[in-house]
Amino acid sequence: MGDETTYRIADIAVNERPRERLKQQGAASLSTAELLAVLLRTGLQGENAVALAQRLLQAFGGLPGLHRADFAEMEATHGLGEAKAATIKAAIELGRRLHTQDPEQRMRISSPGDAAALVQYEMSALEQEHLRTILLTTRNEVIEIAEIYRGSLNSAPVRIADVFKPAIRKNAAALILVHNHPSGDPTPSPDDVALTKAIREAGQLLGLEVLDHIIVGQGRFVSLKEKRLGL
Repeated sequence: MGDETTYRIADIAVNERPRERLKQQGAASLSTAELLAVLLRTGLQGENAVALAQRLLQAFGGLPGLHRADFAEMEATHGLGEAKAATIKAAIELGRRLHTQDPEQRMRISSPGDAAALVQYEMSALEQEHLRTILLTTRNEVIEIAEIYRGSLNSAPVRIADVFKPAIRKNAAALILVHNHPSGDPTPSPDDVALTKAIREAGQLLGLEVLDHIIVGQGRFVSLKEKRLGL
C-alpha cells in the first residue's frame, strides 16, 4: 500500500498513540478500545487500530462479548483474521488466569462480593449452568474451586453427595456454592433455593458449613445468604 493509506497505530499523532501513552502514563490511563488497539497493532484502510477496536467492542458487546465469542466468529470478523483473533483470546485468557491464580498467600473470603469476584469473570461468560464450590479453611482462606455439575440446575439431577466430595477430600472447613445463570439475570429460582436448603442441611450432618450460595449473572450477582433464601 502507498503512503496515502493511514491505518497503523504509528500513523496516529504521537501524543495520541496508545503504546506511547501506555509507556508514559501506564495501562490504566488507556480506554478499553485503546488497550485492544495495542493488541491489534494495525487496522484497515480508512480505519486505524483504535477505530477497529471500537467497532469490535460495539459488535461483540464489550469485553464480556469478546470473552464469550467463538474463535471462528472472531476470526471471520472483518479486520481480524486468525492471528489477531488468537492474540485477543490469549490476552483474555491471561487476564482470567491472573484473576483466579492462587497468590503465595491464600485469598481470604470476607464477604459475598469477595466470593463473586473470584468467579464472576469466567462464569458470567459460560453458556451452560455450572455449579461449583469454593472450598475454605477455618480462616475462610480459599483452598480450591471445585467443579461439581454442568447443565440445567435443579434439586433432582444434582447429587448432594457429589457437592461435598471435593470438600471432604481437601479437608475443607466450609464451602460456598456458586453457579451462573447464562440468561444474565442472577435472580434465584425456587429450584436454586430448594437446592441450597438441601445442601445446607446435608452440610450440618457432615460438619461442613455452607456459608453462602452466590448466583452469577451478567455484571451482577446475588447472595442467597444476604437474601435469606435457603440459608
